[in-house]
Amino acid sequence: MNHQTIVVLDFGSQFTQLIARRLRELSVYAEILPFDTPLATIQGRRPVGIILSGGPKSVSDVGAPHCDVAVYDAGVPVLGICYGMQLMTYALGGEVAPAPHREFGLATIHIDPGAPLFAAIPSDLRVWASHGDFVKAAPAGFTVTATSANAPVAAMAAADRGLYALLFHPEVAHTDHGLEILRNFAYDVCGCRGDWTMQSFVGEATGRIQAQVGEGRVVCGLSGGVDSTVAAVLMHRAIGDRLTCIFVDNGVLRQDEAEQIRLRFERLHLPLIFVDAAELFLTRLAGVTDPEQKRKVIGATFIDVFDEQATKIGSFDFLGQGTLYPDVIESVSVVGPSAPIKSHHNVGGLPSRMRFTLVEPLRLLFKDEVRKVGEELGLDAEFVWRQPFPGPGLAVRILGEVTHSRLDLLRRADHIVSEEVKKAGWYRTLWQSFAVLLPVQSVGVMGDARTYEYTIAIRAVESRDGMTADWARLPHDLLASISSRIVNEVKGINRVVYDISSKPPSTIEWE
Repeated sequence: MNHQTIVVLDFGSQFTQLIARRLRELSVYAEILPFDTPLATIQGRRPVGIILSGGPKSVSDVGAPHCDVAVYDAGVPVLGICYGMQLMTYALGGEVAPAPHREFGLATIHIDPGAPLFAAIPSDLRVWASHGDFVKAAPAGFTVTATSANAPVAAMAAADRGLYALLFHPEVAHTDHGLEILRNFAYDVCGCRGDWTMQSFVGEATGRIQAQVGEGRVVCGLSGGVDSTVAAVLMHRAIGDRLTCIFVDNGVLRQDEAEQIRLRFERLHLPLIFVDAAELFLTRLAGVTDPEQKRKVIGATFIDVFDEQATKIGSFDFLGQGTLYPDVIESVSVVGPSAPIKSHHNVGGLPSRMRFTLVEPLRLLFKDEVRKVGEELGLDAEFVWRQPFPGPGLAVRILGEVTHSRLDLLRRADHIVSEEVKKAGWYRTLWQSFAVLLPVQSVGVMGDARTYEYTIAIRAVESRDGMTADWARLPHDLLASISSRIVNEVKGINRVVYDISSKPPSTIEWE
């Protein structure tokens, strides 16, 4: 791959991956590296620019992450964001101090419209701030290019040295004109020409798969979702019938989903082995209520079933997976000190128990990039734009023990949510919309009879990539239709509530 690259050094912000995502949205390839990557390694990527991410620490803390100071004289533009700005200030002789008034959330800044990063941007700007420290004095040679009521240096630049810094997060959707700020850095400051496209990715990924696999054989676990399907189609394009796909029905899929998946893969002409292991999964889940334990049980059981099937069908050299960037970032601190949120079934130790080398063609892509790849590969739009579904399935949408009866309740309620959301024209607008079965029973009345039944929570969120999400303001008439149908059609449910939590602080899934 020979794309112009901007390297993002990760100092632990949960928004680090959004920086890379926004740059790719601008057709600029971005690669995330750990904060302590030596300059020689960074230069080996031949970057046209470097971005220092945000982070949760104070720069003067013991053990606070610092990058190689030679980065500031690397001969390419450097942009510090939030902690990255504070670090640049600290390293170059400015003053960083605890802010008299911490800024977390929306703030208004006043910018210098003549500054390179702020070209063609309004002089007053709403931005997303998240800092307890601030820059009290910029380093020598820097010009202050933005201020706010609580931050005398909200942005600064030493254009002659190619150094720029922002105390706010342009990568977050809440920052007005944030994408334009990143565009100004990438195109005007770094000279990018925008050579990263999903069309180019398809050709390059096919070549990488062929080079990695050689004459070997690949076995691929298909979940039925967009990610694993796109990965499988890419691998099939690259190596043909040396790919074999295995689909395992884990018993926690949505209504009629297993049969729909079987038919879809037949239409795609992917070589598929279909395994019904629903009873095995549910037996092992019996009595399990802890969310992380559920994920581990499902992951371990999948490995057992998958390994057994792979052994039956012969010798394979590689294991294909549809792992995505957010899966990796949320599971472990792979590229920096960011805090792990939850484990994912396809990245939490799978390789250590398998005897295959991994082939993960989508590992550095975000969800909407995968969808664009799917369209490039000719997959149906209805399938490509299917809402994400968690690997552990409905098990993490049932709070408490997973049983046949509870699965039946949730499946029927979830199907109603899907039908009504699609009917109302909201399906493509939403990132995800689904039902959650709560371990809560409450008193109700139907006709003249008293009921004491379960509660369903409806979750609907809007998001660009799943890293952050806001609860969807669904019309009251739509919520009323969903609630009425669930209570009337699903015996065992007498109450419906709506989740109005955003991510952060909540996650999208309940478990």
